[in-house]
Amino acid sequence: MRGVLGAIRRWFDPEEVRRVGTTPDYRYSLANERTFLAWIRTGLALVAGGLATAQFLPPLPITHLREVISVALLLLGGAVAVRAVDRWARTERAMRLGRDLPASRFPALLAILVGLGAALLVVTVLVQAFE
Repeated sequence: MRGVLGAIRRWFDPEEVRRVGTTPDYRYSLANERTFLAWIRTGLALVAGGLATAQFLPPLPITHLREVISVALLLLGGAVAVRAVDRWARTERAMRLGRDLPASRFPALLAILVGLGAALLVVTVLVQAFE
């Protein structure tokens, strides 16, 4: 529990990040911030896709599939946003301490989930086309 609270504190307290190690070259910190913003854009796109699915996609042949897709996109978008800030804080801390950047399986997991979601939608479109 203490580790989780420490991670959350680092998200909201920029001074907490600055208390450790030495200041890295500002270009690395700015690159880390740009990466963070790219992840936030991805999260926002997933949330927008979830809302668009809920509002504009016609009912699908499988009962409640539209709602399942919408909720999945919304949850995934939220997870990406939370993961983005955690990744930013961990990377900034690693740079300040001169450590290796933190490894993450999240990009691979996100790619697999998006690929599976796309495959599910392809199957749904084909089923609907041949009804």
